[in-house]
Amino acid sequence: QLRLVESGGGSVHSGGSLRLTCAASEGTFRGYCMAWFRLTPETRREGVASVDAGGSATAYYADSVKGRFTISRDNANNTLYLEMNNLKPEDTAMYYCAATVWVCTPSFKETNFDYWGQGTQVTVSS
Repeated sequence: QLRLVESGGGSVHSGGSLRLTCAASEGTFRGYCMAWFRLTPETRREGVASVDAGGSATAYYADSVKGRFTISRDNANNTLYLEMNNLKPEDTAMYYCAATVWVCTPSFKETNFDYWGQGTQVTVSS
């Protein structure tokens, strides 16, 4: 059972930056596609970014965050990151880390993900 714990959320002004961290509980982390999703009261949960397992570590991004967010993983330390720059008020959401044994895809199919963290809140004020 893979356990995921997010941290790093907070409140920033528009244009600010935050770095989210997701710590995984076990060494099989390297074999999972890892992703960040976000949820607001107005929308369903949406995929933000994902990074594949394996040496190539192919990454996918939602159009709304391309050029501003960067996903990365440290397999040696079972950790996933999301670097968020030039934050906008519409980025305000609860951010979740998720893992799947399936290959990452650009569609961020939520039902493919078997493991979820508890979430970390990001609030961006204008």
